Amino acid sequence: MSKIFILGGTGFLGYYTTKELLKNGYEVKTMSLPPMPTKDLLPDGVECSLGNINELSDEEIIALLSDCDGFIYAAGADERTVPKKPAMKFFYEMNVVPTQRLARLSRLAGLKKFVIFNSYFAEFTERLPEFELRKQGYPNNRLLQEQVAFAEGEGEMTVCSIRLPYIFGTMPGREPLWTMFVDQARGKDLFPAPAGGTAMVTVEQVAEAALGALENGKHRGTYPICALNMSYKDFYTMIVEALGQSETTQVPVLTYDQMKPAYEAIDQEADANGVEHGIHMVVSGKLQSIDLFIDPEETRHVLNIQEHDVVESIKETLERCVK
Repeated sequence: MSKIFILGGTGFLGYYTTKELLKNGYEVKTMSLPPMPTKDLLPDGVECSLGNINELSDEEIIALLSDCDGFIYAAGADERTVPKKPAMKFFYEMNVVPTQRLARLSRLAGLKKFVIFNSYFAEFTERLPEFELRKQGYPNNRLLQEQVAFAEGEGEMTVCSIRLPYIFGTMPGREPLWTMFVDQARGKDLFPAPAGGTAMVTVEQVAEAALGALENGKHRGTYPICALNMSYKDFYTMIVEALGQSETTQVPVLTYDQMKPAYEAIDQEADANGVEHGIHMVVSGKLQSIDLFIDPEETRHVLNIQEHDVVESIKETLERCVK
């Protein structure tokens, strides 16, 4: 039986990954930031400690990992964070620096597998060079996060990255991140949707992908996952339906040019306040005007991702948000 260390095991992705690993005969050790979302969140047998791993010494981290075979990095800052300028520096310090250190220490501790939960913005930075996303703080450093970890593992440890799209599901003690979308639509006459669409998965599929990456992932492998592609119009309509506002809230589709002044105003306000979005709103808005779709078959069989009802998961998630 192998033991896997999950950084962020009490978080949304880490919690489901822990359950998936246990179900498949692995032991799990985890460290997460306090507090626990709920009492007795994790199953018996999981070695869970609360604290900031970045505050430990190299020697303490090596000792912590010494009885493990693999590491899953389910932590870091995502694009919802709007830090002080420059965003490039913030995301470098939050996502790149700790990943490189922990990959190096994992290798020194003798671990053989290292899996990063990354973002599908890294995927589209490579697929869509015309958007110049490498100039944006968040996607630039998501790519760099992968590269430094790959380099640290070279020749001794298999390091791979799962590039995650929109994720749906619920867990005890944590509010779904989609609550912010629901609140934006609550009580509104209009809830405009961008013209494009996005890839989606359930949180259970993320956990399955993590297991698949541990068992089948190749060194320097990058795995964009998807189970369902959906337009923003359809997703926003589901939000309105969950709120019981189908008769009172319209969901018009607006083009990028129609929404661009609002995006520019948001960026200008951020700049005036000394903060910066990881992807500037004028760029993010332009991305949302196209279909950021991923073919599920690209990685489904490689990572052994199972079929799940994504639409039902969205409905359950939105119902939780409404409550």
